[in-house]
Amino acid sequence: MKKKFAFLSAALLSVGMLLGACGGSDNAGGDEDFKTDLQMGTGSTGGTYYPLGQEMANVMNDNVDFEDFNVSAVASGASVENLGGIYQGTMQLGMTVHIPALEALNGEADFEGAAVENFGFMGHIYPEVMQVVTTENTGITSIADLEGKRVAIGPAGSGTQAAAKLILSAYGLEDGDYQAFEEGFGDAAARLQDGQLDASFGLLGLPASNIEELAFQRDVVLLPVEGEALQTILDNSDYGHLEIPADTYEFLDGPVDAITAYAILVGSTNQISEDLGYEIVKGLYENVDSISHPQGVHLDPENILNGSDGLPFHPGAEKYFKEQGIIN
Repeated sequence: MKKKFAFLSAALLSVGMLLGACGGSDNAGGDEDFKTDLQMGTGSTGGTYYPLGQEMANVMNDNVDFEDFNVSAVASGASVENLGGIYQGTMQLGMTVHIPALEALNGEADFEGAAVENFGFMGHIYPEVMQVVTTENTGITSIADLEGKRVAIGPAGSGTQAAAKLILSAYGLEDGDYQAFEEGFGDAAARLQDGQLDASFGLLGLPASNIEELAFQRDVVLLPVEGEALQTILDNSDYGHLEIPADTYEFLDGPVDAITAYAILVGSTNQISEDLGYEIVKGLYENVDSISHPQGVHLDPENILNGSDGLPFHPGAEKYFKEQGIIN
C-alpha cells in the first residue's frame, strides 16, 4: 500500500467541511435528480481552468442538442471543491486533476472516511505540469531553499495545493516551515513581480501564459523537482515525471524536471442523465476546434481517455466511448 503523506489530512478544505455543508442540498450524493441547467466548477480566475472552462461551456451551449440545456462555468477552488460540489449537488460538472478524483472515489486524503461516488469520468482535458516559480533576485535555486520563505501553494482544495504540499514534504518541509499563501497562480504571479512573494507553485499547462507574462518583467527561475525527492513522490503518489522542454520558455537554459498529472472533466451521475451525459461529451469533443485557449489543443478525441484509469465512466460518456470504438 502506498504511504500516505501526513499533510494530506490537514488540508483546510477538508471533506468534513465539504460534506458537512450538505445541509444546502436535500439530495447530496443521493438519488436521481436529473437537471438540464448545470453548474460546472472550474478554478481560480487567474489559472487555466477558469478561462478554458468558460470556452468549454460555450462549446457545450452551442452544440449540445438537449431540451432546456444550459451550462455555466463558475470560478471555484478547483479540484476538491468541484468534487465536493458534485457530491453536494451544487455543481453537476467539474474540472479536476485526476488524482483528487481517485482520492474522492476511494475516500482518501482530503476525502478520508467520506468517499464521493456520485460522479463519473467524462473526458480528458489537458496534461498539467507542476511549475515551481521564483525570480533570480531571491537567490533561491532549490525547493529546499524555500524554508522560511513566502510561498504561494495554491487555493485550499486545489490540486495545486495538494501537489505543492506533496513536493514540499518530500523535501522535508512541513506546514510552518514556510509562510504559506493560499491563492491562485494569477494573483501569485503579480505578487512575485512586486516582490511580495518568494516563490509560487502552479499546476498549469505548458506553456503557462502567466509565467510568460512574468518573464517580461522579471528574471524567472523554474525550480526542478529532482533526485531523492522526485523518487519519493513517484513511489508514494500517482504523479508522473516529466521534463519541461528547454524550448517551452525563452528564459530556460535547459530542461527542468517536474511532476505531472491530468486535468479531466467529471460529471454527476445522479444529476446528469445518461442521455444528457452522452450529448455533453458528443457536443464538446466533436467541436473542440472552436476553442482558442492554448490548452484546448489537448481536448482531442485521441486523448479522451487520458486520466481515466481507476475511475468509473459516466454512463453517458461510456455510451459515447463505445459508440466511437474508443472502448469495447
